[in-house]
Amino acid sequence: MDDIEALTKKLEYLRTEHRDLDDVIAHIAKSRPFDQLQIQRLKKRKLLLKDQIAKLESRLLPDIIA
Repeated sequence: MDDIEALTKKLEYLRTEHRDLDDVIAHIAKSRPFDQLQIQRLKKRKLLLKDQIAKLESRLLPDIIA
């Protein structure tokens, strides 16, 4: 049960970081001139987080055979 709790906490942390990156990217994009390279790096990090979130979700939600 502790494993499930740890995965759930990790998942929530990753989701929060993913949302925070959205805010940072939006803030940087509003400023002129903005650093395109920095935005690309943040978006890449955001994609990595999305992949990690998907993996954790698949571990937490068992496959249901229909």
